Amino acid sequence: MGGGDIAFPNLGIYLKNVPQYINIFGLKIALYGVVIGIGMLLAFLLICKQAKRVGLSDEDFLDAGIYIVIFGVLGARLYYVIFSWDYYKDNPISILNIREGGLAIYGGVIAGFATLIIYCLIKKKPLKAMADIAFQGVLVGQIVGRWGNFFNREVFGTYTNNLFAMRLPITAVRERDIDAAIFAHIEEGTNYIQVHPTFLYEGTLNLILLLIIIFMTKRKKYDGQLCLMYFGGYGIIRFIVEGIRTDQLHIKGTNIAVSQLLGLLLFVAALTLAIIARTKIAKAAILGSETYEAKIEKIEPADEEKDEKIEEETAEEDTKEK
Repeated sequence: MGGGDIAFPNLGIYLKNVPQYINIFGLKIALYGVVIGIGMLLAFLLICKQAKRVGLSDEDFLDAGIYIVIFGVLGARLYYVIFSWDYYKDNPISILNIREGGLAIYGGVIAGFATLIIYCLIKKKPLKAMADIAFQGVLVGQIVGRWGNFFNREVFGTYTNNLFAMRLPITAVRERDIDAAIFAHIEEGTNYIQVHPTFLYEGTLNLILLLIIIFMTKRKKYDGQLCLMYFGGYGIIRFIVEGIRTDQLHIKGTNIAVSQLLGLLLFVAALTLAIIARTKIAKAAILGSETYEAKIEKIEPADEEKDEKIEEETAEEDTKEK
């Protein structure tokens, strides 16, 4: 297998010399960054379209988006570095090198959401309504961005021989991403590893989640519903996929995968908040119905008294005329 090749043998797909960089006027540019840039652009296009669809200003999203992108990238890098400190502590200057990867989605989501909250508070914008649209763009960025991992030969799972099994040259991957199961299946004389393409699994599941959220955009019952769908849906997706990845970030001193734990907590929190919101809506509907009935009861006696008064006045006038 060539040093730049990527193959999916059980699907009969063999890709020769898949580049990791492109040269533009002598400048070496990582495809990882190019793909992330394309993801951001497509994310903004969808956000602007969906914002107009529900009557929100796309300019608000463009203004907020500038800050969200900046702090989102910083948050994604900081999250990764914090939970990979043992790797960076001896060479801190490498923290600045993101061309080789090392952006944690959850870090970007947390920092980006915090930025949106601050923006909405300062500008007095509807946070929940904007979050419902913003996270659709986040999903687009995640879906496209995962292909940056493909070009970087990273974010893969342990050994598998399933239908989607992916082969990568050993020299093209980081040594620390090769776990015991992968190593045990490296046959003598071969120069590749065979693994789960978890970037593909997550990207596909995110696409399904995005389509569901887009479908629900004009069918939601309350502002913030789509935001909860994102956190709950992505939380459970990440919990499942993270379980088979070999590049997990762990809580220091434990074997607990940070993103897997966070995904589970977000799923539970989102589900709980969704149930509470649904319960409030149901109660409001019941109270609204009771209030309406009560109003009718109050109105009807008043009408009867008014009719009696009119009859009395009419009788008095008839008496006077007589």
